[in-house]
Amino acid sequence: MDKVFNKIPRIISVILALFFGFLIVMVISTISKNTAGPIGTILNSAEAFIGGVEEDMFLKKRENKRSEKLKWFSAIREDKSKLINSKIMLLGASDNSQVDSYENIIDLEDSLRVTFPIIHIYKAWGEKREHRFPKIEVETIYELGSIPMITWEPWVGAFSLQNYPNIEPSIEKRDKGSLASIASGNYDSYIVSWALEAEKFGHPIYVRFGHEMNDPYHYPWGPQNNFAQDYVDAWLHVYEVFENNQVDNIIWVWNPHLSYDFEGYYPGDNYVDVISFGVLNFGSSLSWSKWWRFEELLSNSYDKLLKLNKPMMISEFGSLSVGGERSHWFKDALTVIPEDYKAINSIVFFHYPNETSTDKALNWYFLEDKKVTTELITQMKNWPDSIQVPEH
Repeated sequence: MDKVFNKIPRIISVILALFFGFLIVMVISTISKNTAGPIGTILNSAEAFIGGVEEDMFLKKRENKRSEKLKWFSAIREDKSKLINSKIMLLGASDNSQVDSYENIIDLEDSLRVTFPIIHIYKAWGEKREHRFPKIEVETIYELGSIPMITWEPWVGAFSLQNYPNIEPSIEKRDKGSLASIASGNYDSYIVSWALEAEKFGHPIYVRFGHEMNDPYHYPWGPQNNFAQDYVDAWLHVYEVFENNQVDNIIWVWNPHLSYDFEGYYPGDNYVDVISFGVLNFGSSLSWSKWWRFEELLSNSYDKLLKLNKPMMISEFGSLSVGGERSHWFKDALTVIPEDYKAINSIVFFHYPNETSTDKALNWYFLEDKKVTTELITQMKNWPDSIQVPEH
């Protein structure tokens, strides 16, 4: 008994020592942070490391849950034919997520109570590191349980004459006839390199090459600089480069702009897997825009596209909030799609908070718009069972 009582003061001493030690560390930490001395640097680094580990663990936990929710998709995502002709409505999103994390996408999924089989990213042509095949991004997307969709944009200003001697020397003039130059093989070393990296990935990838090629205002590969046949020739040449290098994991997505004539731009049934298009309601946010209902944006073009007998994707789907009630816009859209637009089997939300393709920054974000998210959840639940994701 005496031994027990003799130990009590020692235990109390240890506790007090630990307590005062903790206080000393806290004081040193505070001083060091203010003076940015060596101890402060160490403590700040330790704090950042612990915070980073906690964040990584949290993200990993969320990502693991996400993969579990996409188990139903694992039997589909390795089969191009099943993806292209999916009976289930395949959902996706694009936003400004970082290269190695898609936390914003996961946040959007949580708000909509869905998990996206498709994650969409944009990549421009060029010689710099950021123009290479996006290996890290596509591998991250795959590890999350989804498949990547890449909008591959043929900007030609970021190539040098040293490495591409046959291109137009003047960067200012290079856009003029850029598609004919692509078709002539002047950028083949870049295309081959990109294609071989895509082949190494080894899983299906949606590739949307030179989208909205018939729009004369937004992109330099449009009709202000190129003829329709130039686009067709460029598409066929790029397709042929992939074929010649035995790259067979690409789902080729052809995407005209619905506001302009597109019939002369179609490369042909044998070279297109999916027809896609953007359905974006700009509302009254710009001088030339007005509030358009979903059907007003799509109905005039849908029948023409239907004749091509290909599955369809809405590759950029969204509405601004200026000029109307966007929750009603989304409600109308998701109500009519399964009823009147049955060829559409994938929808990719355009979810950029600061999109700058016009002369004014536009906010397509709706994550925190409770009216919109509630309406989307409701309408997706009302879809026919045949197009809904199976229960987990």
